[in-house]
Amino acid sequence: MKHRVMEFSVSHPKWVFWLVGLLTLLALAMIPKIQIDTDPENMLPADNAARVMHEEIKHRFGLSDMMVVGVVNEDHPQGIYNPATLSKLDTLTRAILAMEGIVASDLMSLSTSDNITQKGEGQISFHWMMERAPKTQAHADLIKSYVSRLPMLLNTLVSGDGKVAGIYVPIESKDLSYGLYQQMLTVIEQLPSGHEQYHITGLPVAEDTFGVEMFKQMAISAPAAGLLIFVVMLLFFRSVPLVVAPMLVAMATVIITMGLMIGLGYPVHIMSSMIAIFLMPIAVVDSVHILSEFSDHYRPGVDKKALARRVVNNLFQPMLFTSITSMVGFASLNTADIPPVQVFGSFVAFGIGLAFVLSITLVPAYMASLSDQTLNKMAKRVHDSEEANTPLARFLRHIPAFTMKYSKTLIAMVVMMFAISGWGISKIVINDNPTNWFELEHPIRVADRVLNEHFAGTYQAYLTFTYAGDNTHNQAQQLAERSGLLLQDANDELKQLWHELLTKHGQDINALSQAVLEQQFLADDSQLRYWDGLSTLLEFMSGSSKAFLDPKQLAYVSDVQAALINSGLVGKTTGLPDLLKTVNRELHSGKDRDYQLPASEAVNAQAILTYQSSHRPNDVWHMVTPDYQSAVLWLQLKSGDNQDMTKVLAFMDKWFEAHPLPKGITVDWGGLTYINVVWQDAMVSGMLESLMTSFVVVALMMMVLFRSVAWGLIAMLPLSVTISFIYGLIGLMGKNYDMPVAVLSALTLGMSIDFAIHFIERTRVLVKEQGSWQKGLTQVFEEPGRAISRNAMVIALGFTPLLLAPLVPYQTVGVFLASIMAISCVITLLVLPAILNVLKSVLFNSESKPVSNVSTASTEREVDHA
Repeated sequence: MKHRVMEFSVSHPKWVFWLVGLLTLLALAMIPKIQIDTDPENMLPADNAARVMHEEIKHRFGLSDMMVVGVVNEDHPQGIYNPATLSKLDTLTRAILAMEGIVASDLMSLSTSDNITQKGEGQISFHWMMERAPKTQAHADLIKSYVSRLPMLLNTLVSGDGKVAGIYVPIESKDLSYGLYQQMLTVIEQLPSGHEQYHITGLPVAEDTFGVEMFKQMAISAPAAGLLIFVVMLLFFRSVPLVVAPMLVAMATVIITMGLMIGLGYPVHIMSSMIAIFLMPIAVVDSVHILSEFSDHYRPGVDKKALARRVVNNLFQPMLFTSITSMVGFASLNTADIPPVQVFGSFVAFGIGLAFVLSITLVPAYMASLSDQTLNKMAKRVHDSEEANTPLARFLRHIPAFTMKYSKTLIAMVVMMFAISGWGISKIVINDNPTNWFELEHPIRVADRVLNEHFAGTYQAYLTFTYAGDNTHNQAQQLAERSGLLLQDANDELKQLWHELLTKHGQDINALSQAVLEQQFLADDSQLRYWDGLSTLLEFMSGSSKAFLDPKQLAYVSDVQAALINSGLVGKTTGLPDLLKTVNRELHSGKDRDYQLPASEAVNAQAILTYQSSHRPNDVWHMVTPDYQSAVLWLQLKSGDNQDMTKVLAFMDKWFEAHPLPKGITVDWGGLTYINVVWQDAMVSGMLESLMTSFVVVALMMMVLFRSVAWGLIAMLPLSVTISFIYGLIGLMGKNYDMPVAVLSALTLGMSIDFAIHFIERTRVLVKEQGSWQKGLTQVFEEPGRAISRNAMVIALGFTPLLLAPLVPYQTVGVFLASIMAISCVITLLVLPAILNVLKSVLFNSESKPVSNVSTASTEREVDHA
């Protein structure tokens, strides 16, 4: 089959060009259908339990994701409490309220908040904290005194030191945050100049802004990588027409792969945006091997078609296995239960397979289509410049003697590397934070740093408490039994209607009560008494289960708040107890001594009813559900690092163990900071499973390829050393194990084995041909060694444009991929020969005699005959 494919390619190059061109054009036609997904929440499947609960909590309490705008004034003696700064804050607030995509009723700012004060004995007054911007310093000082008395506002809307004021902007959808961010920046630019600084942060804007900049970077980095690869190959092969071939392979691979993904309806996520960057250097690997051998053996007068067939035939098996192992490495990402990672792994694997097919078809077709004059010029430049005597070639020739002389020393160094790497791996910290995906001086990163230095925290998590009752089924059963007694004299039509309502809303007394209220309005005089009776029954049963009006339950929630604050892990918590304590204080003395929870359920109900007369009555329902069956605490954290959120979770697990939840109460977590922990944990466990599975698969493939357990295990050495060293280095450097680092495991697996396969395959063939281990090894460090070194340099340099990216994940990928290529190449060229030298009597006892390679011999005869 391979012979027919190669024969067709070199005999009908135009057909190959037309076919590849057509596929590329079809793929390009799919690009306009691109869908962009920048939400890390989609790292989790839609039915993931934590994600479902997160959405349920947001829906239950009417919560929205938030952007945080900070106004900083560190120069004025009164901080932000001066007329000029408060005026700008008010102007900015009103401009934001007018933007589309804002949940205006829930926006929190001094301009939209209530001041709660005593009106008289047992009476309370609500008036705007800052209905209009103050004109005098005395008015600004008055606002300061108001804020200092309201714990729910202090350190949330104004920092404790009074130097920063915040605007918490709830948004309808996270994907609107970048557009809103730009609008806010425009408004800020138009504000009068002064001593104020303005900052905008929050996970939604960090994630959405990263998505926008990510696509800009993709449009820059992929072409830059391609250009650099082209330049490096041109230095090696000294022929523009010849170097065009691998570039065509790379571009066709990237375009067809991305077009296929988009055409199939997959959105381009943060992960899949890197597909082009990964494929561009990988796609030229096989082409470099082909070009290297072709340029070394081409001379004027040689049949170019026969030489192309010979070169591809010689390299077919190692190229096939290197491609398969790389595909296995990326395809293994499908074992991770993270949809974007699965898409990324699948399409990179597809792209690698496509690059292999194009390398054995398009490249020989291209070489066969070049004119003899072009190839002769290439040969003259290459051979007249004494390719075999370049600094790289001379350096490689010293390696065989060096490795044989210091074999045991090199092996000992590898053992030491394993030990040090193991120590480094033990120090790895699994951590991520979307805000840290930007460089230190990026405006969002600066905003995050400044605002979290002053505020209780701009990162949010939610802890919910839900009362399920002692037995929900019994409550429904009691409702059915009691209503049956009420309706025993009613007609069948009414009974049937009640049965339908009970079936539909039986688990939600509030919804059932609303449905009964509607029937009361529609009922005639003969039926009204029955609906009135059912309404009274529902009112009684609803009142009997209002868990979070119960002082005992509220006291427990308040204890949880105190524990979280005392832990030092959380900057602030806000919940129903805070509101009740504040209202209770103002209903009594107005003194701190009355800042406590009311003593009875009735007083709690009265306090909430009193708050309903404020300008923001719906704020209550962001803390507790209308049926008082569920309450939520809003946690503010100064850091969005997974490690910090994980510490909060671990602390509360121990606290709940020591202070058991009241009977019938359950707790759940939500919020973007919590969701990031969940998907990061899923990624790490998934990547580890993928790595171990694919490592075993690749090891088995090596044993099959070389028909030897020993050779298979030796081939795994560069891979094993590279993986352990890279991750050990990550641990020793203190670099967090985050999303891009996790994905690198797949590339390490696929690429590190590439050089070993080519080295071992060519070593075995050349030792047979030369009839001597020493002579065979010397020949390996000629053309094969140069090809391996060229490939390592081409790929490593191909990723270096990523180092200039303003996004940290891209920089990480650039650094570590270059390191992977360098380390695996060095291990292959230094350590593998050392091991083969030590084990040569075992490995080459049956291969020391000259044995002609059938395919090589036959193709050589073909070239000579031509």
